[in-house]
Amino acid sequence: MQPNSNRRNWLKQTTLATIGLGLSLKNFANPEGITETFGMEDDLINLGSNENPHGISEFSKKAIQDFIQFSNRYSFNIRPFDSFKKDIADFHQVNENQIIITAGSTEILNKLPRYFNKGNLVTATPTFNTLPTTAKRIGTKVIEIKLTNDKVHDLQKMLESVTNDTALVYIVNPANPTGTIVTPDALKSFCTEASKKAVVVIDEAYLDLLDAPMNESMMGLIEKNENIIVVKTFSKIHAMAGLRIGYLIAHASMVKKLEEAYFNFSIISVSNLSIAAAKASLKDTAHLQTSKQKIIEARNFTQNGLKELGIQYIPSFTNFIFFPLGNYTGDYAADMLQKKIILRQVMDDGKWGRVSIGTLPEMQQFIKVMKDNWKG
Repeated sequence: MQPNSNRRNWLKQTTLATIGLGLSLKNFANPEGITETFGMEDDLINLGSNENPHGISEFSKKAIQDFIQFSNRYSFNIRPFDSFKKDIADFHQVNENQIIITAGSTEILNKLPRYFNKGNLVTATPTFNTLPTTAKRIGTKVIEIKLTNDKVHDLQKMLESVTNDTALVYIVNPANPTGTIVTPDALKSFCTEASKKAVVVIDEAYLDLLDAPMNESMMGLIEKNENIIVVKTFSKIHAMAGLRIGYLIAHASMVKKLEEAYFNFSIISVSNLSIAAAKASLKDTAHLQTSKQKIIEARNFTQNGLKELGIQYIPSFTNFIFFPLGNYTGDYAADMLQKKIILRQVMDDGKWGRVSIGTLPEMQQFIKVMKDNWKG
């Protein structure tokens, strides 16, 4: 038997043993900190990570092929890449000096609480956990404000919790894991008030799945407000979760401070092929719109299927759906894994499920399994 074959068998046996023991990979490559099971069988449907199942643009695929010959070079030695920051700036109608590019937005969310560590952090619970988890690990006091009964950010209570001792405020909008939103006007008002005492970070990973006027970014505030940072990613609508490109947009003076500290030369960590793919994807707006339409179609189908089962899901504005497990007995995520579907189980005033939106056939299979096995 060849060494590679031995390694594959070992990996498969180890992973399946983990599942059999009911263990979680919560602390392994899972920035949300939500219980997740994982397997390597070929017929699993992965609906657990909020990925875009429709893949990258054909423009991006060609760009990767064209630039793979430059994999031996650093990105600063490839002349066409000099315009990457300008490409992003033009796409969002901001200036180049207002952007920092990183290897995925997770890098941003890990570094910001390290830089803004001279005070407490105000955020929601539950939320995307990378930033608050990092804050806790370095000893920062984290003030977590429960979402409303409708699973929306309680902006009033969050604002009341922001004091002169607050260094950072973190909001994900649309929210993860609940899929809810706050209106642009309400969020702008919150940012304006909270930023008088602290730096406000708005994570807009899923904003591209919204339509106008609800898809208004908080980027419009940064020109006159140094204390607002917007975090963006190529992982969702651009379908580049595995290519790892994220970026933040802020006032030029804030960007300068961050670049002089934790974000010095952060773009050098980004793969050349990722840059090539991202540059191309920014130009393929038709692909972005098609992906969005397919996600919404599959999401509508799934919500209708859950409604038929009497499940009072939280209406979603993202590529995932949050729903209560009610009186479901047993381990829902583990039970669904036995049916070859990977998803998430969340504890938040009871047990909740979160299913990512896959392709329409994948969601049809999910609803079929739910109808055959639901015991909530």
